[in-house]
This record gives sequence, C-alpha cells and structure tokens, in this order.
Amino acid sequence: MPFANFKVPEKTLTPQQKEEIVTRTTELYVEIYGERARNNTMVLVEEVADGGWGISGNVLTLAMLSEASPTDTSNT
Repeated sequence: MPFANFKVPEKTLTPQQKEEIVTRTTELYVEIYGERARNNTMVLVEEVADGGWGISGNVLTLAMLSEASPTDTSNT
C-alpha cells in the first residue's frame, strides 16, 4: 500500500489545501504504480503543534517563520 506522511506546522493549511495534498499525492502514486494504487493509497497530513518541530537543532515557531523573508532571486 503506498503511504505518504506530510507533517506541517499547525494551522498553516486550509482544508482545501489539505485536500489538494491528498488528491495530488494519490494521483502521483497512480502515475507511478498504475490505477491499482488508487484504492490503496493512504495520505496522512499531520499538523504539528507550534514549537513542536525544528531544523538544525533549533526549535521553530510560526512567528519565526513569519519573520523570515524569501530570498530574492531576480536579476534586477
């Protein structure tokens, strides 16, 4: 049975975005394994409580992520 587990910060996705993750992930498995995978694919979207995860040994929060600005990759 194909299985995908997405862990995301709590309250960062709408119900529609979660549905899109489930739908698109299922379609990806069907593309790879064929139609037989559709009825057996399990996709789990888990919301992790704020401060319950980290990167490089540092605990991250939504406030910290909100402060981070994306890198400007334009050549202007």
